[in-house]
Amino acid sequence: MKLLKYKFIYFAISLIILIPGTISLVKNGLKLSIDFTGGTLLEITSAKIDKAELEKYATLVQKSSDNTYVLRTHEMDNSQKEKLLAELKSKYDDVVETRFETVGPVVGKELTQKAFMAMGVASLMIIAYIAWSFRHVPKPYSSWKFGVSAVVALLHDALVVVGIFSIFGAVWHVEIDSLFVTAVLTVIGFSVHDTIVVFDRVRENLPKMPKNTFEEVVDFSLSETLVRSLNTSLTAILTLVVLLLFGGESIRWFVAALLIGIVSGTYSSIFNAAPILSIWESRSLAR
Repeated sequence: MKLLKYKFIYFAISLIILIPGTISLVKNGLKLSIDFTGGTLLEITSAKIDKAELEKYATLVQKSSDNTYVLRTHEMDNSQKEKLLAELKSKYDDVVETRFETVGPVVGKELTQKAFMAMGVASLMIIAYIAWSFRHVPKPYSSWKFGVSAVVALLHDALVVVGIFSIFGAVWHVEIDSLFVTAVLTVIGFSVHDTIVVFDRVRENLPKMPKNTFEEVVDFSLSETLVRSLNTSLTAILTLVVLLLFGGESIRWFVAALLIGIVSGTYSSIFNAAPILSIWESRSLAR
C-alpha cells in the first residue's frame, strides 16, 4: 500500500481544513464564556418556560432538571435582573427565581497565559523524550526529527479544534469554557500517543529493511499500523458520537471538541506526522 505516494494531497487537505479556522481566529477570535470573563448566574423554575425564549437573554442556558434552568450571562446588577424577571413573568406567570449570584472568572488571564506556556514547555519535553526514546535509530537518521514531527502533528490538531470552535462561535455563538481547555489538552495527549505508535514501528523496521529507502520503510510501517490506528480511534469516535447524541446539553460542546480532535489526531498521525518525517529525512540524506 503506497500511502506516501499521495502525501502532498494529505497536506493540501490539512490546509483546506486549517485555513478557514485560522482566518476566523484572526478575524473573530474565540467567544469566551463567563469561565474566562466572569458574569452572572440566574437560576429560575417554570413549567411553562420556553428555552428558546431564554436563549435571547443569556449567553448560555442549561436545563438542570425538569422545570429548572440556569442562565449564564455577562455581569448584571439587581435592577437588570429584576427587569429580566419582570419581562419573563409577563409571558410565563409561574417563573420563580431560585438563585442569583455574580461569579468571577474561573479561568483567569494569568492561568490562560500559563496554559500556553505549559503547552510550549510540554512540546519541548515531548521532543526531548521522543528523541531520547528513539536514540537507537540507525544512523544517519536523527531521533529528534521524530520528536519534532510528532509535535507538528500535535499542534495541527490543537489548531484544528480551536479554529473550528472560532467558526462555531462566529456562526452559532458557541462559547468556550474550562471544559474546552480540558478537551484540547486531551486531544494533544491522544495525538502524541497515536503518532508514537506509527513512529515506533518505523524504528523497528529500519534495521530489518536496510536496503529500502526511508520513505519505503515509513510506507511499510504505516501499512502495518493503519488498521490498528483506525480501529482504536473508531471505538473512541463511536463512544463520543453516542455521547454527543444522548449526553445532554451541558457536555455537548465538550464532546464535540473531543470528537473533532480525535478525528484530526487520527488523520494527522497517519497522513501528516509520518509524511513530514519521511520528507525531512529523505531530503537530509539527499544532501
